[in-house]
Amino acid sequence: QTSLDELDGNSDVAGYGPPYNNGTGSVQYIGPISIQKLVGVHIPINTAQDYVLGPLSQVAPTNPAWKAALASFQGASAAQQTSWENAYNTALGKAKVNGSSLSIPSCSCGPVPTMMMALLRLGQSGAMDGLLLASNRFYQTDYTPSLLFMQNDAVAAHAQQFNLLGSQWGVMNETGNYPGQAWLWLYTLFYQIPPYTTAWAANTDVLAVLSTTILTIILMFLPWIPILNRLPRYLGIYRLIWKDYYREQRASSRSGETSPSGTST
Repeated sequence: QTSLDELDGNSDVAGYGPPYNNGTGSVQYIGPISIQKLVGVHIPINTAQDYVLGPLSQVAPTNPAWKAALASFQGASAAQQTSWENAYNTALGKAKVNGSSLSIPSCSCGPVPTMMMALLRLGQSGAMDGLLLASNRFYQTDYTPSLLFMQNDAVAAHAQQFNLLGSQWGVMNETGNYPGQAWLWLYTLFYQIPPYTTAWAANTDVLAVLSTTILTIILMFLPWIPILNRLPRYLGIYRLIWKDYYREQRASSRSGETSPSGTST
């Protein structure tokens, strides 16, 4: 299903927007301003080419059936390709899974079933990851294509199972045990409270970043902000933090006021 969605342009990545493409599905705003649009598309992703046609073209020479299916699909008109994709999407809804094999009812899907089964086998063999990461650079350290390819409902379900969603304090739970990565609480907090989860939900990510930035700047300059820089002294929290020190000081002071014989010095 993921490969088909990438091919027909129905995946989340296909309509995401900057920095991957010109879609609008995940564009967020601060008021009237979108930082994504200002930065523009600088990591171009064409889902059909990068996740389906490209990987298949790399391995097609090793398999005549795959090569013929790919050539047939690429040689068809856009309308014919869409017709095949829609038919396969319908058939896929009636598919049966038996272990690692997938049984799909016959359909007027052209070469699409052969292409999808080829991608399934590439994924099962572990070859798909290498095909997605292949580039003309010496070091293969850009994992963006493979990470985006995995952004589907199945991954979200696994994330929810392990309490890794944003609404579950996700980034704090990656280490497993409570409280996890506690230093991320400030950033994660905004994903748990209104209006970030209600009226601002469509722009939560960028507003959480903005809010964290503002609070961090305030914290950095706290020693120079009038009134706020006196709060530690007024609240006396430092005495709670250093309670052991002050307890020792009081004990030392009392022992200094009394001689060994019990009389005042």
